[in-house]
Amino acid sequence: MRFIGTAVTDIGNVKKVNQDSLTLKIAHSRWGDVCMAVICDGLGGLAQGEVASGNVVLAFDKWFRNEFLNATHDWTKESIQKAWEELITSMNEKIQAYGKQQGVELGTTLTVALFLKESCYIAHVGDCRFYEIAEDIRQITKDHTLIEQELAQGRISEDEARIDSRRNVLLQCIGVTQNLQIDFLVEDVKPQTCYLLCSDGFRHEIEEEEIYFFCNPRKCKTQEDMHEQLKKLTSRNKNRGERDNISSILLQVGRESC
Repeated sequence: MRFIGTAVTDIGNVKKVNQDSLTLKIAHSRWGDVCMAVICDGLGGLAQGEVASGNVVLAFDKWFRNEFLNATHDWTKESIQKAWEELITSMNEKIQAYGKQQGVELGTTLTVALFLKESCYIAHVGDCRFYEIAEDIRQITKDHTLIEQELAQGRISEDEARIDSRRNVLLQCIGVTQNLQIDFLVEDVKPQTCYLLCSDGFRHEIEEEEIYFFCNPRKCKTQEDMHEQLKKLTSRNKNRGERDNISSILLQVGRESC
């Protein structure tokens, strides 16, 4: 597999600090080309959300460079899940301890995707999202929010959920939740497919159909195309009054050149 990708993050219309953090890594390895994308959204209502999000991204960056790429063993679903669960649990404890020491409460959401060989491994806590975009658009992760729970139980409709004042109430959050429930998923990687990771500020004011229109593989043939499309969607969010930070990572997976 080969990868091209780009990322855009914007402070938005209202906030004085960008509490989102992200990283995109594409590297050669003994398993072929590999890619890792991480996006974290520091909690806007809590102090130092950018500290929480930045440190979780940094922890995954270090894991990718120091442990993943340098491993002498082959990575499996079980070994990746174990490594990530240990990393996330450790960061949850460290952020809680730091908050207690500083007398503040801070936290962050997380979505991380690792593309290795023919598979994509995903860990997810909170309400950032991971989408697959090919002939249509498919949301792969599920939001750990009160509204998502209400939808799943049939208590509210999709239209009601869009305007519900509780839409930002998280049920899982690194640095706040004592016993995290980490979603771990494995997806088959499909060539000529785009993958999008985004913070909740990226998708509150736009529809999935708009994301598909701008981010489908036919529109995103080069890195420059992809960056321009993310910038357009970011501007569209801001023009519609989005109050949160706005962040996104867009990848395209292609076959190896002959």
